[in-house]
Amino acid sequence: MSDSLPPDDGLPKDSLSRIGQEVRDSYTRNKRVMSYDEFYALFLARPEQYARNAAQYLKDVFDHFGTVEVKTPRGLLTRFRLFDVPFDGGRDRLVGQEEVQARVYRAVSNFVREGGINKLMLLHGPNGSAKSTFVSCIVRALEYYSTLDEGALYRINWIFPSAKLQKGGMGFSSLGYDGDPATGTFAYLDEELIDAKLVDELRDNPLLLVPQKKRLEILNEKLKDKHFTQSDYIRFGDLGHKNKQIFEALLVAYKGDYLKVLRHVQIERFYLSRRYRMGAVTVEPQLAVDARSRQLTMDRSLSALPSALLSLSLYEYSGELVDANRGIIEYSDLLKRPLEAYKYLLGTVEHSQVGVDNTILYVDEVFIGSSNESHLAVFKEIPEFQSFKGRIELVRMPYLLDYVEEKRIYDEQVTVDAVGKHVAPHTAYVGALWAVLTRMRKPLPEKYPKGLADLVAKLTPVEKAELYARGVAPNGLSPEQTKDLLANIDKIWGESDSYPNYEGRTGASPREVKTLLLNAAQNVRYACVSPLAVFDEMEELVKNVTVYEFLKQEPLPGGYHENKKFIHLVREKFLDLVEEELRSSMGLVEERQYADLLGKYVTHVSHWTKKEKLRNLATGRLDDPDEDMMTEVEKTLGVGPKRDDFRHEVISRIGAWSIEHPGQKLDFSNVFPRQLQQLREAYFEQRKKVLKKTNEDLLAYLAEGAAPSKGRLDRESFERVEITLGNLQSRYGYCPKCARDAVSYLLRKRYAS
Repeated sequence: MSDSLPPDDGLPKDSLSRIGQEVRDSYTRNKRVMSYDEFYALFLARPEQYARNAAQYLKDVFDHFGTVEVKTPRGLLTRFRLFDVPFDGGRDRLVGQEEVQARVYRAVSNFVREGGINKLMLLHGPNGSAKSTFVSCIVRALEYYSTLDEGALYRINWIFPSAKLQKGGMGFSSLGYDGDPATGTFAYLDEELIDAKLVDELRDNPLLLVPQKKRLEILNEKLKDKHFTQSDYIRFGDLGHKNKQIFEALLVAYKGDYLKVLRHVQIERFYLSRRYRMGAVTVEPQLAVDARSRQLTMDRSLSALPSALLSLSLYEYSGELVDANRGIIEYSDLLKRPLEAYKYLLGTVEHSQVGVDNTILYVDEVFIGSSNESHLAVFKEIPEFQSFKGRIELVRMPYLLDYVEEKRIYDEQVTVDAVGKHVAPHTAYVGALWAVLTRMRKPLPEKYPKGLADLVAKLTPVEKAELYARGVAPNGLSPEQTKDLLANIDKIWGESDSYPNYEGRTGASPREVKTLLLNAAQNVRYACVSPLAVFDEMEELVKNVTVYEFLKQEPLPGGYHENKKFIHLVREKFLDLVEEELRSSMGLVEERQYADLLGKYVTHVSHWTKKEKLRNLATGRLDDPDEDMMTEVEKTLGVGPKRDDFRHEVISRIGAWSIEHPGQKLDFSNVFPRQLQQLREAYFEQRKKVLKKTNEDLLAYLAEGAAPSKGRLDRESFERVEITLGNLQSRYGYCPKCARDAVSYLLRKRYAS
């Protein structure tokens, strides 16, 4: 908000004098207080900024931070950067939920197009699906934006000068002080020269002081060449009740002199703040209408008001709807309230007004609420739901179904700073994958065309999770089947969108998994926060069938809802990762060699299909394709007797990929991922004894230390152990303690025989 002072000002950086100077400079630069003339000049210079209603302001906040395209197996999604909280270093950001972001932005954009806010956006989903985080990111973005020049917001204060400055009595007809000599305003009077100051708790837009007919003419003129939709609030709105009373009383006292009335107006900048309930309010479930009034002219502290105002019955207004005006109001767990407690929202949302004891308040604010699915289901059954339906924009917010995204939640929350100890690799991964598996819903094959239906029917929960997160098809499919399945990921993802029990409605919540991970951090058996401790916690959690709703679901064919079995499946995936990392860390073979071997095979197959010879790089002669090499590779890949068909299929797949990726170099990992994995597995199967021996040596090294192991191991084994451990630490983030745990676990589970 404030610029630094020049380095040669002679003041230490931490001195109060320097801090005071910076605050004064910021106060002046940010135009914290000004006269109405100055505000009106700002409006004429940037009419679209100062003629915004709350929906336009919120849309501009979304647009201010911009968007980024997120590549997913389902295609490109648009992510709004405000949910990454760049203004606060990403703290407590929202992970995923790009579809929800798009729906809320679309709803807000519709409010802008319609000229008014006429619906409450209701985020609904299971407990723990980040509804509160979603709203929190929006509110924090609003707070930050309001500190910027382009986000400046202003309110009205009424200033009444001291009797010392008046030539006669207290009536306005005898006021002799003309205010500031240059501007005639009372806005800059010192506090000791002010008898009374009335603050507008509704924070009316100062433009409402311009008579409505004239205001509309000015807006039409200033905005005619700009792509700006004028809101009803600015075009047809009027001052709040108290402001209107004061304005009219002053106008009468000054015999219609409009400019003299404006002398009493002080324009003050305000900043949105949920902490101080300034244009950003969260309403918890309660039984009161969210607006109240209190008679102001009975307050003795305001006895110094001019007589022209003392005859008025002035009221000040309070409550959540008042505090949130010009900003946003969140109704947390809205449907936990009894119906009678929020019936008033029908009129408030539809007409932007709410009745209090002595008047009707007109408000300009965005309404957003949250509810879990069980309360929403009950709400839909009551007769009054039809009345509410037209004033509610339902936005579904399910659990995440992408374990890669889910993992980011725990990576950011379960850190060494948070738990006080090292977090072993894959700790967040095992929690995320297990959580997503508990949320998977068995597909309904009848929803798909015949060929695709057969593929979808065979998807296991793990295969479905891999399809959603990494776009990886199950093993054993033909190229055509793989292509068909990958082309329909989005359709599979959205299959249950219209169902009450949609995918992502049930399962382990991120809150429960985070608690599980934090409990694992306290497991005294492990020096680090270990996946092994997480597995122990999972085993305990699934015993609580009566506590967690998702554990009550009956298992279905295909392995769905088998939450205890999912622990075993995740454990196997974890062991796969550890084994792969150990293989890579041992440096037995570079990954490139698998691709080189497959590339050599493809080259020979290509010449074989064309019945062409190819040049031998060693001898320079033209030779026939190497039948022995091709046969050996095909044997490893388990091709079987139909090798000719397989070879033609390889060439067809390359041709199809080349058509879809013109001009690009062939990427074997994309075209032949399963074949590369098979070559890798075959290679390591042949070297299993070497792998086991190295792992045993590594475990002894970690248990005994370097010096004893050096005396016991031969030189080659010792060097391999040190290389392996160094790579585990530098490449994958292991420490010696969690490396020992992982290697010991792998040896017990896969190399015990």
